[in-house]
Amino acid sequence: MDAPQPSARAGGVVATLALAGTVAAIMQTLVTPLIAELPQILHTTPANSAWVITVTLLVAAVCVPVSGRLGDLLGKRRMLLACSVPLVAGSVVCALSSSVVPMIVGRGLQGMGMGMVPLGIALLRDVVPAEKLSSSIALVSASMGIGGGLGLPISAAVAQYADWRVLFWGSAVLAVAIGTLIWFLVPDVPAGAKGQRFDLLGALGLGAGLVCLLLGVSKGADWGWGSATTLGLFTAAVAVLIGWAVWETRTQDPLIDLRTTARPRVLLTNVASIFVGFGMYASMLIIPQLLQFPEATGYGLGQEMLAAGLWMAPGGIMMMIVSPLGGKLTDARGPKFTLVCGVLVIALGYGLALVLMGSAWGLMVTGMVINSGVGLAYGSMPALIMSSVPLSETAAANGFNTLMRSLGTSVGSAVVGVVLAQMTTSAGGYTFTSESGFRTGLVIGGCVALVAAAIAALIPAARAAAGDEKAGPTATPETAAATR
Repeated sequence: MDAPQPSARAGGVVATLALAGTVAAIMQTLVTPLIAELPQILHTTPANSAWVITVTLLVAAVCVPVSGRLGDLLGKRRMLLACSVPLVAGSVVCALSSSVVPMIVGRGLQGMGMGMVPLGIALLRDVVPAEKLSSSIALVSASMGIGGGLGLPISAAVAQYADWRVLFWGSAVLAVAIGTLIWFLVPDVPAGAKGQRFDLLGALGLGAGLVCLLLGVSKGADWGWGSATTLGLFTAAVAVLIGWAVWETRTQDPLIDLRTTARPRVLLTNVASIFVGFGMYASMLIIPQLLQFPEATGYGLGQEMLAAGLWMAPGGIMMMIVSPLGGKLTDARGPKFTLVCGVLVIALGYGLALVLMGSAWGLMVTGMVINSGVGLAYGSMPALIMSSVPLSETAAANGFNTLMRSLGTSVGSAVVGVVLAQMTTSAGGYTFTSESGFRTGLVIGGCVALVAAAIAALIPAARAAAGDEKAGPTATPETAAATR
């Protein structure tokens, strides 16, 4: 591996990649303030407008692992630049849309660019000095959460005080700025898997399986969990993914090396990632609703969208503050310790929410605690992955880990959504989620975080092998800690 770049240049790389992840996350939450207005804006039904949200999830799930593998094959900087193109194009298409189909196309293009974060994390291993690697990984990894926390109040303010198209024109400008920064500041390092072939059949198989799985999870509540469509999608997902796994173990240059993924350290980290994603998203689904529910319910706080976003913004700021501290904790005690601490902090946040949910200040504190835990957990998982995979698989392995987090958020959305939809009360001719429904959702989020902690505690120590490609970077006190 080439020597890491000088610290000054490495600092610019880290800042650029963290900003790229933040912008990608902002694009995911961009349409949240518009959800209720989308049917009117796009002259369509609520069911059709829901695809504006769903399509980004589906396309990102398919493209993130593919982008990671192409980064290993063609070079991470090249793929980072490639990811910026659909972000710009998708934003422009959305800004010009007046009907649902072009809006869905534009949102799908934006989903194609979500591979920036795992690519950026993988690139850090090549260019950042060892003493700054853990904190850099933590910051860039947490940028998706930071963008989500800060993007909501920003997009809510724009949607409330300006034309909705400004959101997408603004995102286009941000994407152009990110592409420009990558072009000038991010160095071009040799591809780790140069000369290997791209597994097209594996990419198609994984994409088909994921679309079936995530489509069933995200739309099951609308179609009915026992409907033929939902059950058919889940059956197809199982069949296709089993076939894909068989193919991946037999092909010479797989999209995802399942033998590496099956190592206990990598496998348990990915499983824990699913539960961490679930735990993070449960709070993002519950807290905004509690803030915006009418005060007449007795437990809602009657905040407008913009005010609710501002109450939640400190959570994103805390993630930004905690992430570098998590990197230092990883250097001192190892990423496994940081991950366990992170998910325990998430569980603590849900416990506080049960006590403090009666005030906006209480929910703000709750969000700050939960997001602090997410910042610790999200920063530690890539460090666990990268200390356990060959250099030639760094981007692909990070892409797969990002996919596991996304799967967790999708499952969390479905499960908590069902709970909130089923546990209802009626008043004045309206039916809405009851206080016990919200409390149950919070309990589920806390329990899932505790499960993640138990799984993380089982992650074995890495087999240290200085100079061995499979052990990661050359051994130093910092990277030795990262193997614990």
